[in-house]
Amino acid sequence: MRDVLTHRGPDEKGMVIVDNVGLAHRRLSIIDLSHGQQPMCNADKSVWLTYNGEIYNFKTLQVQLRARGCNFTTQSDTEVVLRAYEIFGEKCVNYLQGMFAFAVWDRRKHRLFLARDRLGIKPLYYATTNDSLLFGSEIKAILASGVIFSVFNEMVLPEFLANCYVAGGGTFFKGIQKLLPGHTLSWSLEEGFRDHCYWRPPVAQASQTASMKECAREVRAQLEETVKSHLVSDVPLGVFLSGGIDSTALAALAASMMSGPIQTFAVGFADRETNEFDYARLAASSIGAKHREVIVASDEFFDAVPRLIWHEDEPIAFPSSVPLYFLSRFASQHVKVVLTGEGADELFLGYNRYRVTAWNQRFGQAWSTLPDYIRENVHNLINSLPKQVRRFTERTFLELSPGIRNLFYENFAVFQEGVQRQMLENTGLLTLRDPYTEGLRYYNEAQASGILDRMGHADIRTYLVELLMKQDQMSMAASIESRVPFLDHKFVEYIASLPGRYKIPVWQTKVLLRKAIQDLVPKEILTRRKMGFPVPLGRWLKDEYWAMVDEFVLGARTLDRGLFRPMYLRRIAEEHREGIARHGDRLWLLINLEMWQRIFIDGEEPASIYANSSSTISDELENISTAAAA
Repeated sequence: MRDVLTHRGPDEKGMVIVDNVGLAHRRLSIIDLSHGQQPMCNADKSVWLTYNGEIYNFKTLQVQLRARGCNFTTQSDTEVVLRAYEIFGEKCVNYLQGMFAFAVWDRRKHRLFLARDRLGIKPLYYATTNDSLLFGSEIKAILASGVIFSVFNEMVLPEFLANCYVAGGGTFFKGIQKLLPGHTLSWSLEEGFRDHCYWRPPVAQASQTASMKECAREVRAQLEETVKSHLVSDVPLGVFLSGGIDSTALAALAASMMSGPIQTFAVGFADRETNEFDYARLAASSIGAKHREVIVASDEFFDAVPRLIWHEDEPIAFPSSVPLYFLSRFASQHVKVVLTGEGADELFLGYNRYRVTAWNQRFGQAWSTLPDYIRENVHNLINSLPKQVRRFTERTFLELSPGIRNLFYENFAVFQEGVQRQMLENTGLLTLRDPYTEGLRYYNEAQASGILDRMGHADIRTYLVELLMKQDQMSMAASIESRVPFLDHKFVEYIASLPGRYKIPVWQTKVLLRKAIQDLVPKEILTRRKMGFPVPLGRWLKDEYWAMVDEFVLGARTLDRGLFRPMYLRRIAEEHREGIARHGDRLWLLINLEMWQRIFIDGEEPASIYANSSSTISDELENISTAAAA
């Protein structure tokens, strides 16, 4: 269980078996390199800790704990967590500022205590049997125990197909759960299992009286403070720089706090339209950074996919995971810690879907009041339009049913529920679990807020958690630690309390953040259209990598699993290949799902996935690589 996670901690290893509990650890040394070995115990060995993460207020907390009589033998944040548990017990999590997942075995109380940080920056999985509790930073550690076996949890399939992730506590594996962000889980002989939620993001306050200008000043002050706290490190540190406003702001603030030039890193593809190098270079130049770039070739991209599915433990839903790994691997040659801009889009409502949904709701309310004959005439007109035009009207209030489920979740799903009824062999899965259950639950949890705030709140509790998992596992696959200053919980609490109208007052997204950092970011970046991280998947799967579709979507092994109706799969594949429709995102999900099953359910080695395929994928990858080199 320990050594299957060597990539997460190549520097040191440790293990202890005490009573009927085994604790193990792989260390990536960041703080107090000579000490802080784990598992760590107190003086009388009554409390044992294994921990993953960084506590940014550990020095301040150390002073407070000394005042309570604690003695320290190291300068590590690990010992601060251990002492905090000794003093505060399970409430110690309330005193920790940072990212963490840890387990404490308390011999005095005969209690095992698991905890995960507030936002879910660090992952923690667990499984139970009649006589065992197993846990780890990745699912593969639990599987390595030989106690839990790989069985596909088909219940999550509709949610994955719709949203690209599985929210809540479920995973792709039967019997393996996620400990939710902001939760602890304890077990003792007397009390059994006890799950406790110790933190949740606040709901926006509509009665906010401060002006936009005042709020922007406060955002800037708090962001400076959180970036400063995230720079604590005894090893080299850098910044992932995309050329967007989030990472550019972080890099600028970090650069102003460091004695020498900050190191920045960017990744892209050879296609000019699918990289942001020009903006990243502009950002780096504006702060005098030592900037480096890595280009990922298409054959490298696809060649890495099976291994990265193994690292993620689940299908790679977001293609950007792949270049993120290459960026992490490249940066690890120069630094051991990086800052990233993850979380800003959810906090400041930076995604276009927030704005589109809000306007759809607003115009839809007015549309519903028009006489029936007017709406009927408009619908008739729309039906007469070319299919290419209808593709846009289908995503507006003109054709969408009212309500957040349709306007937000269904509208931006990859495989909408109606489509899944056409493609799934077992459509009963859709009646057993609504794909949007978790998102709607968190949306409704924020009832006092407006639609913008409620969408952001739901995404912080669901979508963001998946992005953080991707960030953690792709960086740790390269043995580098990634930190997310925008998700410092105090900063999150302030931003989440501000109403959505401060973030998207009219058309432009992230207005509040733009005002807060406008003097840090070059104007060309501050005013540019949001690009995300473009991966030319649609073109690749249509042309030179059609064999991926042929093997992992239409191949006999895929169809024999009986999950999907072959006729539907063939139809979307051919539509994409012939340019009739764009199904690149859908085909990507299906390719990854099949690869995941071959690795985790069939037991194939990632390195053998292409070689064992019935198509000529291995030959094609080799040919493309040779052509690119030439």
